[in-house]
Amino acid sequence: MKIWAISDLHMSTACNKPMDVFGGHWENYLPKIFEEWQRVVAPEDIVLLAGDHSWGMRMEEAEPDIAILAQQKGLKVLLKGNHDYWWKSISAVRNMLPEGMYAVQNDAMRFGNVLVCGTRGWTVPENNKVLDEGNQRIYLREIERLKLSLKAMETMRKPDDYVICMMHFPPFNSMREDSPFTLLLEQYKVHAVVYGHLHGKLSKRDLVYTKNNIPYYLTSCDQVENHLVRIL
Repeated sequence: MKIWAISDLHMSTACNKPMDVFGGHWENYLPKIFEEWQRVVAPEDIVLLAGDHSWGMRMEEAEPDIAILAQQKGLKVLLKGNHDYWWKSISAVRNMLPEGMYAVQNDAMRFGNVLVCGTRGWTVPENNKVLDEGNQRIYLREIERLKLSLKAMETMRKPDDYVICMMHFPPFNSMREDSPFTLLLEQYKVHAVVYGHLHGKLSKRDLVYTKNNIPYYLTSCDQVENHLVRIL
């Protein structure tokens, strides 16, 4: 069993919101991803999808995109991104997912000896600045949700398990400074972290960044040139 990851597919089958308006590197990006996906992923492999799956505003608009993902090989594990407006309650999402697709939200699940946990996260402040009231409220809430997820993981954990935490937002700021997120990930001895959200030329760096012995994998599809990332 291998572990792969990719995020920020921003699919729009039902709502016609093409990504190529953001530049030529988005042209025909989905066929490139799915061609490689079918070629390298085995049915027993795990594919982690760290958010922003569909532009759909409602679940019925996202369903055609989910159906396409369901056709791809492997066990697909989804996490909510900041643009997944269709993702309302976790129970509704899990009820609509086809066989072989799973959703993580503030909890954990097991695939063999691999434990996957996670939460969406939020923007980590730069230069010790205080977030405005609205963003600070979400930030603190996401810290608590990460605690819930890691505690759920800990109750399931066995000595030989490999633990991966999924987040949509990077768990640190642009200086890669400590944050409540990274301190929790270290406290619970997570083996690897997968995140996305970042786009643009300035983000294309540190695709794998190791901080205090934990590798952090940036998996936004445009940043990894539409290749699935192998989590080692």
